[in-house]
Amino acid sequence: MPDCDELIPEKAASSTMPSLLGVFAHPDDESLLAGGVLAQHAAAHARTAVVTMTWAPDSPRASELADALRALGAGAPRMLGYGDARNERAAPGRPRLVDAPLDEVVAALVQQIRSFRPDIVVTHDALGQLTGHPDHRRTHQAALLAAQDAGLPHLHPAAGKPWQPRAVYCATHPESGVGELGPLLEFVGKAALAVPDAYATTTVDVSPWLEQKWRAILAHRGEVARERPLPGILARLPEADRTQIIQTEYFTRLTPGPTKGDSAALSI
Repeated sequence: MPDCDELIPEKAASSTMPSLLGVFAHPDDESLLAGGVLAQHAAAHARTAVVTMTWAPDSPRASELADALRALGAGAPRMLGYGDARNERAAPGRPRLVDAPLDEVVAALVQQIRSFRPDIVVTHDALGQLTGHPDHRRTHQAALLAAQDAGLPHLHPAAGKPWQPRAVYCATHPESGVGELGPLLEFVGKAALAVPDAYATTTVDVSPWLEQKWRAILAHRGEVARERPLPGILARLPEADRTQIIQTEYFTRLTPGPTKGDSAALSI
């Protein structure tokens, strides 16, 4: 399968669909940003799973996450239990993700990657999605480092046998694809950050898996009930408007580990 087609829906019937490991900051990020792609790969019998960086496994959002992952076919929650930068109730007594030593966070993700052995890691983009949440940005940093470190046997040897994912896909929003989502976020006082269109290397129409994606978003009941979180914003929209927003997922493809370059040597 060509690398550029790894997340394309036309491949959904293939038995060679790559396995996916999502790495996201909060419960609900997986459903909002990559719910369609996760459901697509699960429907094609590819292995899928999600690591969630913040909120404790015994918190109320853990059961919501479990329901969302069940709707997406993405297995049981894998929660690292760090604190949320903006919610002290997320993991009482645990350091916030943004305060934890980066090497510690990377080592924890390396263990998850080596345990699950995914073909592809899906995570946040460098902007931290539309709102620029600091937990999103830290998750992006840690996931990129972990995807590279996981293939090197001398790094984090206690985390298991080396495994090199062949690609990292960063969920993103191109400037031309923000649409009505920008004004909706701005209305509740949130930023609407987007990347130049050229950064969105992969666009996926997830319409065939929209029912599973929406069911997963609704599983995050606490966020749906609130005014400012995106699940709540989407739940108040007419169905046609909501569909227009969530039926397309955008990604930037990155390649961790060594790649063969051209024959010209760098001049330094």
